[in-house]
This record gives sequence, C-alpha cells and structure tokens, in this order.
Amino acid sequence: FPSHDNTSMSQTETYPLRARFSNLSGLSAGATVSVAGVPIGAVTRLSLSDDFSAIAELRVRKDVKIPDDSVASVRSKGLLGDKFVALSPGGSDQFLSPDALITDTESSVDLESLLSRFAFGNVDQKKETPSEPPIKELNSATPELK
Repeated sequence: FPSHDNTSMSQTETYPLRARFSNLSGLSAGATVSVAGVPIGAVTRLSLSDDFSAIAELRVRKDVKIPDDSVASVRSKGLLGDKFVALSPGGSDQFLSPDALITDTESSVDLESLLSRFAFGNVDQKKETPSEPPIKELNSATPELK
C-alpha cells in the first residue's frame, strides 16, 4: 500500500466503516485506524447503540480493501499512550462494503480498573503465615551447614 498521512485524507479518498465494541474507553474521534502499524484512516465519531454497545465510526483509505472477516481492536500506543483502532485483516476473498459493520472486535482494556483489581483484589483474603520462619526450615533441613 502507498504511504499516506491520514490527517490529509478527504472524504472522496476514503470510505466509511463502523465497528461495534463493548467498551471504547479512552478512544476518541480523530484517533488513528491502522493495519500492521500503518495508518490507513481515522475514527470520525463514537456513539452508543440502542443495545448499549459502543459504535466507532471509521474512515478508511479507498485503496485499502478490508476482508469481511477482519477483527477491529482498540489498542494503546505504549503502556499509557493514545488509543487507536487496529484492524487485523482476515483471509476472506470478500471485502467490507462502505458503511459495513465490523462485529468481530476486541474492546479497550480499562487500565485503571485492571490496576485497581490487581492492587486491591486480595484485600479480604488473609495471607497464610508459615508456622516457622524459612531460615529455620532451611537450617533444620540441612544440618551439615550448621
């Protein structure tokens, strides 16, 4: 694919796609859409569907045909970087038509709730304490070291 800067794409050079996610936390309009790390488009709008799914509206370069079994994922540039939509092309010979809805998606990971669960998840569990210190166990198991 030729290299293009997605900020200069007009609507005549792109076509619209939509992707349904359970969570778009941290993603915003203007975010990059990429395939294999190469920018091919942008997120134009985020909305909530009638069934409370999150819908990302995308514009993709016309010269990039996306197979209809592709997966859309919300990813992050680095650990705390900006979110973007990564498209992973499938192997189908059929391509998504303009305005098609991608339903095979991987939602945004909510880093705050993940860290909070990791940090505070075991608060109610009592830690087991060994009956004797590990050094004593080591010394009693190896009398020749005394």
